[in-house]
Amino acid sequence: MPNPTQNPPPPLTPDLEENLAALAVLFQGDSDFIVRRLRLPVAGGQMAALLFFDGLVDVDIIGEQILQPLLIELGRTPRGPVAGMRQLTDSLLPAGEIATGPGLEGACDACLLGDAVLLIDGVAEYLSVNAKGFERRAVQEPQTETVVRGPREGFTETLRVNTALIRRRLKTTALRMEMHTLGRRTHTPVCLAWLDGIADPALLQEVRRRLDTIDTDAILNSGYIEAFIENAPRSIFQTMAYTEKPDIVTAKLLEGRCALIIDGTPFVLTMPMLFVECFQSPEDYTMRPHIATFLRFIRMVAFALSLMAPAVYIALTTFHQELIPTTLLFTIAAASESVPFSGAVETAIMLVTFEVLKEAGVRLPKPIGQAVSIVGALVMGQAAIQAGVVGAPVVIVIAFSAMGGFLIPSLSDATSLLRWYLLGLAACMGGFGIALGLMTILLHLASLESFGAVYLHPIAPLHPPGLLDTLVRAPLWKLRFRPAGLKPQDSRRIASGEPHFGHRVRGDP
Repeated sequence: MPNPTQNPPPPLTPDLEENLAALAVLFQGDSDFIVRRLRLPVAGGQMAALLFFDGLVDVDIIGEQILQPLLIELGRTPRGPVAGMRQLTDSLLPAGEIATGPGLEGACDACLLGDAVLLIDGVAEYLSVNAKGFERRAVQEPQTETVVRGPREGFTETLRVNTALIRRRLKTTALRMEMHTLGRRTHTPVCLAWLDGIADPALLQEVRRRLDTIDTDAILNSGYIEAFIENAPRSIFQTMAYTEKPDIVTAKLLEGRCALIIDGTPFVLTMPMLFVECFQSPEDYTMRPHIATFLRFIRMVAFALSLMAPAVYIALTTFHQELIPTTLLFTIAAASESVPFSGAVETAIMLVTFEVLKEAGVRLPKPIGQAVSIVGALVMGQAAIQAGVVGAPVVIVIAFSAMGGFLIPSLSDATSLLRWYLLGLAACMGGFGIALGLMTILLHLASLESFGAVYLHPIAPLHPPGLLDTLVRAPLWKLRFRPAGLKPQDSRRIASGEPHFGHRVRGDP
């Protein structure tokens, strides 16, 4: 697209050379900008030019669907000069997606999006043909959201591949996909998807309003959009969910949410987001409800352990030793006897070590990252104990806290910060500090909203029907209503009446 700091490009004129000169000024001799001059086989040998960017187009489409019809098919029947692009679009060019326009800026935009643009001498408009053929990553299983039983497909960096993955799962005319363009320099295509008749119209209006307020140079991935439109940018808790799996986006659209699909990133944003989503997994709906409920309970316990284990250890060993069994208290005292630091300092040292190892394991290449994690966990931990820098109980507590955080990936960042917050309060005030910290966290969560939805729904305010898919995972035939906190237009997703279960009858084996 033209530089936004320059004057707007002039409109197209009937003079081909004048139009090409204006394009040369805009692109300033870019080496990958190709101008293919043509002499059309019509009366008078009318000149034309085909414009495209090398690397963004498919050369087979250029040759078979544009050049061959223009240079061969057009000349088989004697005709006069081309007076308008409609003569070509109606009966000559076989390409599936064709557009015309009068502006030079539109021609530039089409070229930069991967289309081929045709200009003809004597015609004051352009014709763009969808000839996209740039390299793209194949659909693969996401590395961040692996499943044992469930779809293995994941989004890619190509917008139209991602929209097709969703439409394959939602074969309904109610699926709506609305295009937006964000970024004054990147002009990133963004698709807003929702289900008509289910999503709240007020939600769609609010999402559109927030998208329209974005005025920035670049939108390079989903995190840029999230930073501009989320409800609580200063909160450590995210109020917009993201995923790489089309089946998760499909399920959320069916609940009444909407999704933002951004070109150039495999992560799709969904909104509104509820806090309980952090403890839900797509596999919960492919296994027995008893097992799914048990696993949700394990995730909640792991979150509490990850958040509070270091703080509780400091509070017990520093302020409330009477609450520790005598034998265990003697064991902890013996293990920490030669350590020159207090319990809070020991814990802080191990937390810093854990965060460093975690970051190193993520940023380094995969084979080296695994080796760093193993060496750090085994060698450094054992060496720290033998050197008397930290005690063995502290290492165990930090290990349990770290393992618990890995069970809830969407809350891992928030947990890492809140762990330090509770640790500081526990070191200063013991159990009272932990209670005070948990109260402030709960009050903060209760104050959050996500695009008009209460963040803690259906727990606060309490909505009993919503608890069937929150603390527990009820059988699918019990989940008759969509989450009320999302304010869907059609709240019922299962018809009224008890489902029919098969019963043995005479003659069944």
